Amino acid sequence: MAAAHGAAAAPRKGAPAAPSRVKLKSTGPPVLPPAGKENISLDTSAPVKILTVCTGNICRSPVAERLLQAGLDQAVPGGFHVASAGTRAMVGEPMQPISADIVRTYGGNPDGFAARQLTPKILRGVDLVLTMTSGHRGEVLQLDASLLKRTFTIREFARMLDVLDQREVPASGDSTADDDDGWLAAHTARWRGLPARAAGVRHLSLPADRAENDIVDPYRRPPEVYRQMEDQLAPAIVSILRHARLNAPVRGDATGTP
Repeated sequence: MAAAHGAAAAPRKGAPAAPSRVKLKSTGPPVLPPAGKENISLDTSAPVKILTVCTGNICRSPVAERLLQAGLDQAVPGGFHVASAGTRAMVGEPMQPISADIVRTYGGNPDGFAARQLTPKILRGVDLVLTMTSGHRGEVLQLDASLLKRTFTIREFARMLDVLDQREVPASGDSTADDDDGWLAAHTARWRGLPARAAGVRHLSLPADRAENDIVDPYRRPPEVYRQMEDQLAPAIVSILRHARLNAPVRGDATGTP
């Protein structure tokens, strides 16, 4: 994975030539879409779609993808679909070994992973984009400016959820349905409104240092940098999973009986 600050890594021995790493072309500041033209699905019968983004899609975003999916499946079975991609992906590469070990340690499954290049098609229909750095957020918005209000760094978003969880009454008892479609629709609608609620408390969750919004890039660096990545990423993932658990809709009949 290219370093988060843009430093180019030396070619990997035996790796395919440069075509596997695609650079995004800067097209200037993103042009915001007209009001009401945001790229978001109106279908509330589908799971909430979350995309995690880093540079090479082999170290940071795969860990976030697999651990979020595993935890969200426990909190809200069938309620989420989590995927990942890289802004300069090492396309087709598996997760880095230490990243895979971190995923296994927390109960996730790294098997079958293959890095993907971030494209407008992948972004289409995504409900929430969680990037590993502020720089990645900017690159996402270069591809799709309509995602402005639904794209955050993962650490920033987690802090916002912590504030919301302290200020709001959990909604787990508010959304009860007697069929899977109604249950899923209530869940999806709530999560599609979550970015706006989270942004409303941004001023209460600002870090002392803007660098605290970012996850360090451990690619081609010693194991202790992977531990630093883990120390930064794991608490953010826990905050997101806790919010999902506290606000999970209750399946049951019209009287609220599970």
